[in-house]
Amino acid sequence: MFEVREKPQLVEKALLIGVYYDKSEADEAASLLEELRELVETLNIGIGKTTLVKVRETYPSHLMGKGKMAEMIELAKELGCDCIIFDNELSPNQQRNWETDSNILVIDRHEVILDIFSMRARSKEARLQVQLARMQYTLPRMARMWSHLDRQGGGSGGGKGGGGAARGEGEKQIEVDRRLARKKIDRVKAELERVKKQRKTQRKERNRADLPHAAIVGYTNAGKSSLLNCLTESTVLAEDKLFATLDTTTRKFNLEDGQTILLTDTVGFVRRLPHDLVESFKATLEEALLANFLIHVIDGSSKDVIDHHETTMDVLKELGADEKKIVPVVNKIDLIDESRLWELKNNFPEAVFISVKNAHGINDLMDKMADMLLQNVVRHSLRIPQSRQDLIAFLHREGKILSQDYVGNDIILTATYSKRFLAKFAEFVMAETMKGPTTGK
Repeated sequence: MFEVREKPQLVEKALLIGVYYDKSEADEAASLLEELRELVETLNIGIGKTTLVKVRETYPSHLMGKGKMAEMIELAKELGCDCIIFDNELSPNQQRNWETDSNILVIDRHEVILDIFSMRARSKEARLQVQLARMQYTLPRMARMWSHLDRQGGGSGGGKGGGGAARGEGEKQIEVDRRLARKKIDRVKAELERVKKQRKTQRKERNRADLPHAAIVGYTNAGKSSLLNCLTESTVLAEDKLFATLDTTTRKFNLEDGQTILLTDTVGFVRRLPHDLVESFKATLEEALLANFLIHVIDGSSKDVIDHHETTMDVLKELGADEKKIVPVVNKIDLIDESRLWELKNNFPEAVFISVKNAHGINDLMDKMADMLLQNVVRHSLRIPQSRQDLIAFLHREGKILSQDYVGNDIILTATYSKRFLAKFAEFVMAETMKGPTTGK
């Protein structure tokens, strides 16, 4: 019967394999394999060895030739590994063939990330999203789960009670499992839709406060949650681990100039992030789509900083959020030397450089955020009746009153406020500013 693994299969030690095809790909393959090591260690799995394999051509059945495959299987057994993990994505057939030939559990980066997401998911929505991604990943791999029937039945035998009977039983059960899986996928999708509607209602209530909104995005472990904690003095979980955050968290934050803004932390990205996970988490990442602007946190201490930046931009593009106004923020500058800092400043000339750890550059970031908000601010001369103290209080709370005078029963004032409130004050704008609102600081 079809079931979803709620927990990763218990594995003690793994052989990690990265496959590449051309010498020019070697450095990137090595970097990706090192990242896979970090991902696997997040699952508390021991690393027997990491090894890169160069192949001349694609082998549809095993990804590599049989000689190299036999060498890898022998290495895994010599090291006492109970799992082989590929950095490259394996097709269902390749995964099944490797497990049949090695009698060892074989998974790929895709499944490792799924296991991490399963472990990290806390909210109901995140758990449902991971469950959906897991089922969609498992569905085409049903035959792999029943491959043991072939071996128990004697391989290719076709007589009564032999391999043919076992295969027939397995094939029938696979079809039953697939039907059950599709029904369960539909149920989870429906439940996710209900949760999404609830979140949309919550967002509407939040939007009634008419507060501007920024979403913090970036590569996993770049310091997004730590930045949210630093700015808002909150205690969102922030660990030095990949994918420490899966659930979005929103906090209210007051800038130095008195402007109030909502800040949302989002799930981190990673190279070769499975497409189905991007799809599953699109609902959560809508926070990035709906924000007024994005704060893109970049780990300046990573040697793969350019790749990480490009990966984040690629995922934002896939989400349709790449045309948002973006504030690039290079974090962890306390971990780099002066020459590296200058190199990063050349690569990211528009960035704010900070260290969340020692709060260096945080004031610069807040100034930049204030500037971003001011791009959506108008400066108007207003004539408001003294009886409308509610509007005066609103401007004190949500805008900035630059000058104020009293003429008869009216208050004449100059104020800056968000363009979102133009309709609210339209009837009070004085003639000299009716030609059109001007942006100002």
